[in-house]
Amino acid sequence: MFRLTGNWTTEMNEATGFAHFLVQSDFVGKSLFVILMLMSAMSWYYIITKNISQYLTKKRSQKFMDFFWNATSFDAVKYEITTHGITDPFSHLTSDALFAREHHARVGAAKLGEAGTVSEFLTRTMRKVIDEETTQMESGLTMLASVGSTAPFVGLFGTVWGVYHALIAIGTSGTASLDKIAGPVGEALIMTGLGLAVAIPAVLGYNALVRSNRVLQGRLDAFAYDLFAFLTTGEQVHTTGKTTNVTPLRPSNDTAGH
Repeated sequence: MFRLTGNWTTEMNEATGFAHFLVQSDFVGKSLFVILMLMSAMSWYYIITKNISQYLTKKRSQKFMDFFWNATSFDAVKYEITTHGITDPFSHLTSDALFAREHHARVGAAKLGEAGTVSEFLTRTMRKVIDEETTQMESGLTMLASVGSTAPFVGLFGTVWGVYHALIAIGTSGTASLDKIAGPVGEALIMTGLGLAVAIPAVLGYNALVRSNRVLQGRLDAFAYDLFAFLTTGEQVHTTGKTTNVTPLRPSNDTAGH
């Protein structure tokens, strides 16, 4: 009975799997495990925070767009932005475009960056805002792509390192039976599985975020085109401070009926 208990304890110690692998691994194996854990933590952090940020950005953008297209003039839009601040890419683009048009009409081409016509100055200003928003939306994606592409190889390196040391230990012991080989090699393969478990969420999160960013950038580009047309043809700005020939951003029902 005592012998059976001893054998059962020995088998349990040999079958502890991943925990046994970590205990028996050297500094390199433990370092690779820590690296994979850090990769997983960073990828999940960016996946969660970027998804929350995109959800809030879409919600705020839709709210601003609804107000913009139902506003009667750019003065109302400017007042809305001044009151509630810049909360999304569309309000950022509108605010900078309105300021650029008024600044160029009031000051003119006082600097090299303001050279050219008002249309050219507006184009540069709006393109700069779009580039800034694109850079902000794409922040963190490089890290997700790096984790998704390197984590499997980090896990594979851990497996190779573990198999190497397992074979060295087996060769030193002088026994090459299947039960002596399968255990250490199987434990080493856990690192490959761990690397895949880290990489798969990072790749899926990266693809989802890239697609969401592409849709938002497309909407922002289309809005920039409409905004540019309104600013250059829809409403005239005079340096005297008065605004004439104000065209509503969306025609009223009476105007549409005529």
